Amino acid sequence: MNRKHIFNQTLNLTHQEIIRKVAIHEAGQAAAIYLGNKQKKLPPVFFQIFITPVNCGFQSSQLLSKPDTKYLANIDGGRLIHTLPSSFDEATSGFSSAQKMAYQCAFEADIINILTGSMAEAKYIAQRNEKPINPRLMHLNALYCFGGTSDLEIANEYLECFLANSELKKQKITELFLAAFIFITEKSNWQAITALADYIVSEDKSAIECNEIIDVLETAKYGFS
Repeated sequence: MNRKHIFNQTLNLTHQEIIRKVAIHEAGQAAAIYLGNKQKKLPPVFFQIFITPVNCGFQSSQLLSKPDTKYLANIDGGRLIHTLPSSFDEATSGFSSAQKMAYQCAFEADIINILTGSMAEAKYIAQRNEKPINPRLMHLNALYCFGGTSDLEIANEYLECFLANSELKKQKITELFLAAFIFITEKSNWQAITALADYIVSEDKSAIECNEIIDVLETAKYGFS
C-alpha cells in the first residue's frame, strides 16, 4: 500500500502496547489484502511489511525493544489498482460489463484493505479498554485516532476518481467502512490478524516478507501452512 505513518508513544499506553498497536495495524491491513482478496476471488498481489525505528538504523537489532522509539510502519505493495486513473469511467471505457464489474470489485477491495488496518487498531484499543466496538459507536473520522490519517487520505484519492457526486461518495465510503468492520469482526480473520501481529512482535525484524505473512495467515485461519 505504500502507506507510511509514524506511530508515537500514546498517552496511557505502555511501550509493549504501542508495539502491539503498530503490529495489529499492519497485520490487519495485510490480512485484508491476502485473505480478503482471496475470499473475493481476486488475483494475488505481492506485498511486504516494513517497521522501521525512526531514531536508529534500519538494520539495528532489537528493533521493537527501545522504549523511546518512534516507528515508521508501512505495507509496500498490496494494491490491485497499481495506478489510479483520472476517473473510473475513463479507465473502464470500452470494458465489457464483466470487465467493468471486476475492475470495480478490485477498486473497492483496495479501499476496504486500506481501511482495515486502522479498524483493527481500533478494535485492539477497544478490547484493551474493555469497551464494545460496533458500527453505531464507530465512524469513519474516528480512524484518524488509530493511525488512519494516511489511510484515509489514500481512500479519499480512490473515491475522488471513482465517483463525482459527493453524496454517492459518502454512501460508498460508508459501505466500504462497514465491510472493513465486518472483516475484522469475523472470528477467523481476527484470529489471523492477532497471530500475524504476534509474529511481527516476536520476530522483531525490520521487514516481513510476503511468503512469511501468507504462511502465518494461512496457518492461523485454516490450520495449515
